[in-house]
Amino acid sequence: MASNARNLTAGDATARNPAAEPVAQHPSDIGTADAGRPATVRSQERPTDERPAERTEERTDGTGAPPPAGSDGLTAAFAAPARIPLPDASGPRDAPTRLIAHGCWYPSADPSGTRLAFICDRGGVPQLWTGPADGEPVRLLDDGPDPVREVSWSPDGRWIAYTTAPGGGEHTRVLCVRPDGSDRQILAGAEPGSSAHLGCWAHDGSAVTVTVAVPTGPPAPASPSGSDTTSGDGPSGTGTGRGFGLDLGSGLSDGRLPDHWRGRAGETELFGPAPHTDRGPALPSPAVTVGTTPIGAPGGTLAATAFGDGLSAYLVDPDGVAAPVLIAAVQDAATLRVCDLSRDGSLALLRRGPRGRREAVVLRTADHVTTCVLPVADGDPWIGSFSPRADALRLRSNAHREFAVLLTAELDPDGRPLGWSTVAAREGSDLELLRYTRDGATAVLAWNIRGMSDVEILDPDTDTGTDTDARPEEGTGSASRHISLPHEVVTRVTDANSRLALALSGSRRRPGIWWLPDGATPVRTPWSSRDEDAVPPGRPPVRPVPLRPTARDGLPLNGWYYRAPGRAPGEPAPCVIHLHGGPEDQERPVLDPLYHEILGRGLDIFAPDVRGSSGYGRSFVDADLGRGRFAALDDVADCTAHAVLAGPADPSRLAVMGRSYGGYLTFASLVWHPDLFRTGVAVCGMSDLATFFEGTEPWIAQSAAHKYGHPERDRELLRELSPMTRIDALRAPVFAVHGEHDTNVPPRESEQFVRAARERGVPAELLTLREEGHDFLRADNRRLFRRAAADWLQRHLLG
Repeated sequence: MASNARNLTAGDATARNPAAEPVAQHPSDIGTADAGRPATVRSQERPTDERPAERTEERTDGTGAPPPAGSDGLTAAFAAPARIPLPDASGPRDAPTRLIAHGCWYPSADPSGTRLAFICDRGGVPQLWTGPADGEPVRLLDDGPDPVREVSWSPDGRWIAYTTAPGGGEHTRVLCVRPDGSDRQILAGAEPGSSAHLGCWAHDGSAVTVTVAVPTGPPAPASPSGSDTTSGDGPSGTGTGRGFGLDLGSGLSDGRLPDHWRGRAGETELFGPAPHTDRGPALPSPAVTVGTTPIGAPGGTLAATAFGDGLSAYLVDPDGVAAPVLIAAVQDAATLRVCDLSRDGSLALLRRGPRGRREAVVLRTADHVTTCVLPVADGDPWIGSFSPRADALRLRSNAHREFAVLLTAELDPDGRPLGWSTVAAREGSDLELLRYTRDGATAVLAWNIRGMSDVEILDPDTDTGTDTDARPEEGTGSASRHISLPHEVVTRVTDANSRLALALSGSRRRPGIWWLPDGATPVRTPWSSRDEDAVPPGRPPVRPVPLRPTARDGLPLNGWYYRAPGRAPGEPAPCVIHLHGGPEDQERPVLDPLYHEILGRGLDIFAPDVRGSSGYGRSFVDADLGRGRFAALDDVADCTAHAVLAGPADPSRLAVMGRSYGGYLTFASLVWHPDLFRTGVAVCGMSDLATFFEGTEPWIAQSAAHKYGHPERDRELLRELSPMTRIDALRAPVFAVHGEHDTNVPPRESEQFVRAARERGVPAELLTLREEGHDFLRADNRRLFRRAAADWLQRHLLG
């Protein structure tokens, strides 16, 4: 490991535990299709509390108790990540079965800027590919079945790091592979029940940072050959309450709270929707600490966590020459990511905290002192970077303001900020992506303007902010360059030496990667889908038009209306109200194959941003906190009324649909507004907030407590907000869809709503998708889902 990486060493970190071979995965067939074919719609002929024996064997006591404490009262730490070599899994230079309409996204460039690593689903599942920016052929580097989530090419060009989701679930691993497909290995996340996330590289490419989630309970014992350790009822499973070790197999909640929640009534605050123009309340921040003995060395310990996972960030050498080095450990935190390291390794920039309360933390690695903490915006996790000499810090932050801006601060020799200045800001718009070129001289900014992207390039002489008050204020800046985009939305920006590469999505095009050979004009990479191949010939994609509803309390809302082709302008049409997840997501004008399928059945779509959505300022995001969620439920009805009055929606043929939080809103809208909709389609939605807290991931629980309410102190509020509480009001047929490995919103949430609906004589069906988690990533499952959902909607709105 190079000298800058060695500077991060704290104590003797040479000991490593022996690597354990990964266990073969064999998903259970509970609630899914038979092996060898896709899942199908099923009725609940077997009670959902019946579990196969192989699942219950993974935890025999049913307690989920933490490992035994040592004599010092601390819980024995899990080992630092160990490298596990894997066989070569590189594929041919072209996919054997290629999807013409495929997507390419998440590019990362090699040091020369001539080749890109990226994610592509041309083989039916998101996989790791690499190829030249200006030509073919491209090469598949990992032909495994596990979906790829993130990609990062090392600065020295020798390695490509990436994350995968085993079994399509929510837990991830970090892997590395040579650009030629050799030396593939797991760097972190191979241990049963663990999860690992990718961070930044050391600037010399000698090591990469990873974050490892330390489970709150003991790891599941090794399963017999052929059984599944990632999809059962253990720490990573979908059936027993991943974070709290509760047995969810006995039906509805008995009202008892998980032990980790008891006595923590003061830890979570529900803040009202006051404008964020002042310094705001002092938000509690978990301490960033590093022990004198790194985790993974003999005798290493980590204090037991009272709530949530313990997260540890390591610097890992892919060559295996040096042992992993602990950078930071955070207790009771929702997220932790190393976003940048200074060139000499003396400073680390961390991003931590739950949604709505993210923070940037500067950590001095020599003595593990925190020198700066500043609130930062949600969204893209890559929040900023140090200048090449580590004498300045640049952040995408909405600290003490409504919208995210570009802030910079000079740093003293100890890494403490001397004062903040605002380099770039736009009235009413969020800075959603920030990327500096490798020389640190040029900044690339992507602004969110009511769901559309605008890319701005700030050259070196543009960075002239001079205001150095302790509170950031708008500084001055010179003219900047703007990039004319062929797509509406930018999802990622990467530096390709003297050029840039952009991942773009649009309403009439598949996600693709474009590069800027002249620094100004985007050119599509030849291996990204052509515009004419976005959808099958004969029916072009629909470009949506914006609608601006107003809530009953006067709050301005926004949304996009999609008109089914072939209808006269004023002809009333059946309409699907589609609600996004989050709640902090935002509806963007991008091509969605689900929308294309529904529109092809003659159904309009209105996709609104109700309160709680991002893109419209922090006050709008926080407007649904606590009891404000009742107003968000009213927003659904108000947006539906607007689609009828200001658009062509037929009031007698309306449906509601959504995924994740949108699935919750769908369940809730069907029981809060039972006479408004003919039917509903809920995808991975919560139906009972009490059982949701029992079963979700710890980091999800932390964010959810801030958004919905604390499950102990706000028990009555959560009961009022839960759709199951009002299930007797349900009138409309409901179709629920869930991934079998979803640990963010466990499948139980859909199962119990469907079961209750059927018990009350309301038609209800459940589609469980095999080998999927909270996001549906496999082409065959995505196709099955959208066709099944469109069939249901067509039958109930046009039949």
